[in-house]
Amino acid sequence: MPEHATPLRRGWTTGTCATAAARAAAAALFGGEFPDPVTVTLPGGQTPAFALAVTERGEGPDGPWAMVGVVKDAGDDPDVTHGALVRARVWRGAPGSGVTFRAGPGVGTVTLPGLPLAVGEPAINPVPRSMIAQAVGEAAAEAGQPADLVVEVGVENGEKLAKRTMNGRLGILGGLSILGTTGIVVPYSCAAWIASIQRGIDVARAAGLTHVAACTGDLSEKAVVARYGLSEQALIDMGDFVGGTLKYLRRHPIPRLTLCGGFAKFGKLARGLMDLHSKRNSVDFEWLAGRLADLGAGPDLIAQARGANTAAQVLGLADAAGLRLADHVAELARRAAQDVLEDAPVAVEVLVTDRQGRIVGEAHSPNSWPSPR
Repeated sequence: MPEHATPLRRGWTTGTCATAAARAAAAALFGGEFPDPVTVTLPGGQTPAFALAVTERGEGPDGPWAMVGVVKDAGDDPDVTHGALVRARVWRGAPGSGVTFRAGPGVGTVTLPGLPLAVGEPAINPVPRSMIAQAVGEAAAEAGQPADLVVEVGVENGEKLAKRTMNGRLGILGGLSILGTTGIVVPYSCAAWIASIQRGIDVARAAGLTHVAACTGDLSEKAVVARYGLSEQALIDMGDFVGGTLKYLRRHPIPRLTLCGGFAKFGKLARGLMDLHSKRNSVDFEWLAGRLADLGAGPDLIAQARGANTAAQVLGLADAAGLRLADHVAELARRAAQDVLEDAPVAVEVLVTDRQGRIVGEAHSPNSWPSPR
């Protein structure tokens, strides 16, 4: 039976939920009832409706306000914000001010350049801002009122949830980002991860960093930090998306790139594969046996490699025979990465780690890589 016998259910972004909450809150602010459910229009023209989980009215220093909370449904995507309560509180702004945004509890603030928002702005991305402005503008038009409104977006427990994201590394402090480009969450999509990789590179470039490390996981990241002492902004959590990382660096280069990851994953990169996930590309034991032959292995060792169960087992056989297989794989992976980068001014280093996170193999761009500390 296939892994997913039925189609995976799509969900809604935090941007869409914030838009629905803001639309309903604006309608209530202008003297109407809280519309439940509330309908919003997505960038692609879809018009989903959302139930209201929380409604409230109050009086503040700037006058009356209305607040709505919508529970985020991410569908079948393993999203950290699935089930979170996304709130929007709306009140009137100064005449002629248009729609302005505030970060409520659980939404972060931008503190580093390089993101599509200015430093000091609430971490509400451009597309959600546009969706929210359109939605509250419609509510204002229906009430015959100007759309001079302040929209404060918050997420319940957002500061805690943000610790499970890359926001801190991107300089977004105090909570989550309000995200989305289509308004729809596609289950198990790699788009969100690759977008985080790209924003990480943008932040590193804006900070003037000349050396970044793209790592496949926590162990490899610790290994590269131990070697170079890189700052958090220099660390790119690329996971299995080495292709997406390299293609973005081809267009937005940084002088020095360290790729750090496990022997099995970088064995795939060495074969020219740009997706390192085990479910999409498996270890090729015939290929590893061929690389042992390159190093002068005898027929018995080559046969053992062909019949191995894991890449780590092959690496152990090579080490026992005194053959530097990890270095050889690192060099082939470096060349594959350099091929994707084409003529971009990026010098590549590849560090291969074992299952304990120890660096067991490495390769560097010729004549362009300083010795490690």
